[in-house]
Amino acid sequence: MSVTVFPVRLLMVSFLMLLAWPFAFVASLGRSEFVVESQSWWRCFVDLALRVIMRAMWFCGGFHWIKVKGEQAAPSEAPILTVAPHSTYFDAIPVTFTMCSIVAKLESSSIPVWGTLMKYIRPVFVFRSDHDSRRQTVEEIKRRVQSGGEWPQIMIFPEGTCTNRSSLILFKAGAFIPGFPVQPVVLRYPNKLDTTSWTWRGPGAFKILWLTLCQPHNSMEVEYLPVYTPSDEEKENPSLFASNVRKIMAKALELPLTDLSFEDREVSFAQGPLRAYNPSSLLEFNHLVRRLGLKTTESLLKEQVSRVRKLREHQLSLEDLALFVHVPVSVTLKQVHSLFGQNEEGQIDIRHYVIALSTIHRPSRAMETLKMAFQMYENEDSGHVHEHELAAMLEIMLGVKEVELSMVFMSLDGPDTGKITYDELRCFIAEHPRFVQDYLDFKDHPRHFCVRPRNTCNGQTCDKDN
Repeated sequence: MSVTVFPVRLLMVSFLMLLAWPFAFVASLGRSEFVVESQSWWRCFVDLALRVIMRAMWFCGGFHWIKVKGEQAAPSEAPILTVAPHSTYFDAIPVTFTMCSIVAKLESSSIPVWGTLMKYIRPVFVFRSDHDSRRQTVEEIKRRVQSGGEWPQIMIFPEGTCTNRSSLILFKAGAFIPGFPVQPVVLRYPNKLDTTSWTWRGPGAFKILWLTLCQPHNSMEVEYLPVYTPSDEEKENPSLFASNVRKIMAKALELPLTDLSFEDREVSFAQGPLRAYNPSSLLEFNHLVRRLGLKTTESLLKEQVSRVRKLREHQLSLEDLALFVHVPVSVTLKQVHSLFGQNEEGQIDIRHYVIALSTIHRPSRAMETLKMAFQMYENEDSGHVHEHELAAMLEIMLGVKEVELSMVFMSLDGPDTGKITYDELRCFIAEHPRFVQDYLDFKDHPRHFCVRPRNTCNGQTCDKDN
């Protein structure tokens, strides 16, 4: 198939996509981003031409017939279509059928040819790393859905990332914040051989295209579920609205629900010498922080570090933690408090909380988190931290227990004083990229040193009778 069907299909798909480009380009010229123009006869012709060309393109790609169940609601009835599961770039098929607007990454607009086709459907662009851009995206969605059907429907993939369709991850709230009715749309790819799933780990974009074009036929089903009208409570609580819609879609798909989200991907797949070894506890912490509605920013982290350094006592009770993070005591806050090691009075070390917050906020920038942790622990005169304090930092950042650092201190140049500065540790890690695997020992580590590990409790040395 790679030497017969694949090159023919690739040539035809490429030709049809290039054929669609001038239509989309001409129709996009001089068009306002804020006003919907009247559908003149030539714009209707362009729209029809693009639909025909795109359907021919998918047909040439092996999607010969696509089963559609249910009926698409009118824009005035449901201005937003929520589509799941999102698992591949072939999910663009229902977009080209309906010519709905979508919410897309800003970088997508710069893709040759495809970027022009995207601009034709007037997407709402979002720059994911810019929190202000996300707010503006929500405001733009609100503006469009409140137009009374003037704007095209917005097709949103609320998962926010591609998954392997084995479950439905948490929905982002953007589609549900306006509080307008939504129509859930579920996608299925009932192929015996899955060649379409494009996830963060697995085949790349070109390999997915190659395998899919080699398939004799690619099956796809699109099902429009009944319009979901939110209750007053759901309008006030977008998270509840999103959760209830997700349950309906999971039931239609016969899939389980999972509490993972797009942000969890960043924690799970972070890179670097100090990336999370076991992210499960950090993921749970991340879920609870989001449930509390806490927004983490660089300035907030710096402020919290400054406040921690001024504290005379770092052990905080549940009530003290509530005052520190400016939220009332609740069941969720109790769960956050219970995630960290507690002393006899039931208090936690607030430095552990700040380190965990920094880790989930910038999982791929662990050295910045480590430097921030040193600022909270270090001696102001010498800049040193003690061995058990460094163990506490690493236990939180790596998501592990009972970190043993004897091998690290034995390998350092100079006398083993049980103390270390950030610059010394940074240089040591830079020289040893496999720092965690080769120089640390902790509970459930696949390799244990011959050195007998100390008993530690979340970084606090536990003295036990021999």
